[in-house]
Parts: sequence; structure tokens; C-alpha cells
Amino acid sequence: MSRSRAVFSQGIANLFQGRSQVDEALLEELEALLIAADVGVETTEALLHDLTTKLQRQENQSPETFVAALKQDLIELLRGRQIPLVFSEETKPFVLLMIGVNGTGKTTTIGKLAKKFQAEGKSVMLAAGDTFRAAAIDQLKVWGERNQIPVIAQHSGADSASVIFDAFQTAKVKNVDVLIADTAGRLHTQESLMEELKKVIRVIRKIDEKAPHEIMLVLDASIGQNALLQAKKFHESVGVTGLTLTKLDGTAKGGIIFNIAKTLNLPIRFVGMGEGIDDLRIFEAETFVNALFAAE
Repeated sequence: MSRSRAVFSQGIANLFQGRSQVDEALLEELEALLIAADVGVETTEALLHDLTTKLQRQENQSPETFVAALKQDLIELLRGRQIPLVFSEETKPFVLLMIGVNGTGKTTTIGKLAKKFQAEGKSVMLAAGDTFRAAAIDQLKVWGERNQIPVIAQHSGADSASVIFDAFQTAKVKNVDVLIADTAGRLHTQESLMEELKKVIRVIRKIDEKAPHEIMLVLDASIGQNALLQAKKFHESVGVTGLTLTKLDGTAKGGIIFNIAKTLNLPIRFVGMGEGIDDLRIFEAETFVNALFAAE
């Protein structure tokens, strides 16, 4: 997370260098720095208002005290969204529907999740519901073959809802623990494709009215405020139940996670910190903020 850390840890340290007190000028510079890191205007204003209110009650208003208080406020902001994905023993298969825009790393995330669940002793099946791209079907099949995980797929151009419906029925017959269903990447502005996503959910519910048990939106953290806009639109359309933020290792805009947490009341399940199979981490607020403020 070196690029985002450069903003939070090094950037804030540079602001406070040579200063013994927190004054109005410093607060304005800090506000600009946080907004540049995509923390967002409203979220930044709320954080700074809370911090200045707290400091007014304290005798010690040193930069060190201020930074410690800022760090704690950021942890508290994220802690309410730190809700891990939990499987119900009564729900089998647990249907996890993966959605998002093209290029977010959705199919790769599916492979990483499948490997993680498998390592936890769960049986996993994949549904190649992204039928728009033959490459997506092939990619999912490769993940499946590599990890001995069955993949239900049809030809490119097949009806996505039909593929996922067939996979759900097969998973039930075979008593599979977790079914992870891929869907075609789509822009949140593409109404016809959003309607197709709603159709997929309707068809799944013909088998189980409570399914999908998780609608996970995969967001690319490197696109900053656009990630928040995507999340809002997808949530309005299909009711997102959990978020995975990818590409946090390669962006200086890691602050978007705070804006998403403040704006949307949605659990953050996982964060992607690299390309490796083990680089998808369960989201932990304190660990994440500590990493942002860690010394290089």
C-alpha cells in the first residue's frame, strides 16, 4: 500500500513537520490532502469537525495528539463496516453472486475466493455466468481445473440466467457448500444490462427465494470517486450485500474506502492487495488503517 501510505503517513508527517500547534492553516492543508486521497469532501469535513471538537476539550493540542486522534477516528469509521462473510449451516448451497464493472478483477477475485473457501474445507462450484466474453468462461475454467473445482458453463452468448440456474440446481443435487456465480461486467449506466442482472436474481429465486445469499460488488479502488458512484447505482438496482475492494496495492486513492464506508451502509468483506492467490484479505479496519500510517 506504499502509494496510499505516501499520502497518509508521509504526507501528513510532512504537513506537521516543524509545527508545534494545530492551527487553521494546517487544517486547510490537511483537508486538501485528504480530499486528494479521495476520502471525499463530506467525509473529510466530518472527520475534521469531529477532531477539532475533541481537541478543543484537551489541553494537549500537539500535532502528535491530533494524528493519533485522526487515526483512531478512521479506524472507528471503518470498524462499523468490518463485517465478515458468514455461511449459514442450514443454507446449502450458499449462493454468492459476483457483480461489477469490467476490469475490476471480478473473475480473479472469484478464483481467490474459491481457493479460500476450499482451504476452509468447503466444497465449491463455479458458474460461468459471464457469457458475453469467451475469455471470462475460459478464465474461470482454468481456475477450476487448477484447484479441482467444478465449473458449470455453456457457450459464449448463452443466457446468463440459464447458466446460473443450471449451476444452482446441480450444486443442490451434489450437496455443494458454496456456489460462486460470475456475471458479465457492466457499467452502472447500462440500463439493459442492469435489467439482465435483475433477471438473473429473479431466476435464482425460483429455486430458493432467499438466494442469492450474498450479492457481492467488486470495486476497483484505483478509480476513486467513480467506485463510490458505481456502488450507489448497483445497490439501488439490485441491493448489494457486501463489497470487495481490489487494487489497493497500486493506488494512491486508498482513501476512497473511507468515503464508501461513510456514505454507504454496506459491509466491506475483502480487500485485494495484489495479484497472488493469497493477496485477497478479509477486511480488518484496524489492520488497514495501521498499514496506511506505518512507517516505510
